Amino acid sequence: MSVDLATLVARRKLSLDELSGKRVAIDAYNVLYQFLTIIRGPDGTPLSDVNGNVTSHLSGLFYRTIELIDHDITPIYVFDGIPSKLKQKTIEARMGRRNEAFGAWEQAKKEGNLEDARKYAQQSTRINKYIVESAKLLLELMGVQSVNAPGEGEAQASRMCRDGIVYAAASQDYDTLLFGSPLVVRNLTISGRRKLPSKNIFINIEPEIVSLDETLKSLGITQIKLIWIGMLLGTDFNDGIKGIGPKTAIKIVRDASSFSDIEAYVKNKYNVEFSSNASEVEDLFLNPEVSDIDIGSAVHNFNKIPDKASLLDFMCKEHSFSEDRIKKFVDKLCAKRAAGRQHRLL
Repeated sequence: MSVDLATLVARRKLSLDELSGKRVAIDAYNVLYQFLTIIRGPDGTPLSDVNGNVTSHLSGLFYRTIELIDHDITPIYVFDGIPSKLKQKTIEARMGRRNEAFGAWEQAKKEGNLEDARKYAQQSTRINKYIVESAKLLLELMGVQSVNAPGEGEAQASRMCRDGIVYAAASQDYDTLLFGSPLVVRNLTISGRRKLPSKNIFINIEPEIVSLDETLKSLGITQIKLIWIGMLLGTDFNDGIKGIGPKTAIKIVRDASSFSDIEAYVKNKYNVEFSSNASEVEDLFLNPEVSDIDIGSAVHNFNKIPDKASLLDFMCKEHSFSEDRIKKFVDKLCAKRAAGRQHRLL
């Protein structure tokens, strides 16, 4: 689970035009899950090509990336590396829930219950080697930069933002703030009208930007205490304390001078202990495994010219997308890249 800081952060709505001319590091696994979850048929079946290969992620990645580039935004997709051992429990729990959801999806399809089928299908979404490799290949053919993080993609994106390589890190997960990203963009790749699960209610999802500095000032705390709040609520690397919500967590950390104070308070008040080694979780957020990226040597990779012929073959011949529609967007992408390249030469 990602830490739930929704009610605590300082945020504002954001238009894509505000990101024009800026680089954004995007949590790749995060957006792949979004596309795989959302882009499905009425019974929850994902898009696929004639050979049965899932293509929902390719559709979302292709069209949304071109939209970002059309707004003069330079997307850099950051892929997860090897997960921390602290995350293993979360990974196992997620896998169990997805397996249960898959079974429920199959049953709902048999019963003809389309609403439940789609709901359970979305809950069963998973990323495998094919999804990752095909996504990376698509980005390469589009001339879009990707980065392989040694560990957590959110940590790498946060480091890139702190180092000034990108303007902001883009992710739905508030863990990105705990990793220290000065600015976090949410809803960058899923904006639009969405139906709430199991309800006949539609909401508009718009991009928004969250400021770490403004969040800390509004809460009257430091970065380390924001990490402590996350640990109390629960992160991908530790279980939270049942019964403690955001408001209570703030009160607890404000009075604490170390996490040992928090552990003692929780033990005395709730008679429970943290499920993970607190110092290891704290250190993971403060000193995550990330790669140093030299801005000087990396800039030339940010706006490569797309491989038009290979891109058309990949999308249309290999993965059964409509050639007329794909060609129109590939031409748009190539024209935008060429115009940007010409502008930089002037």
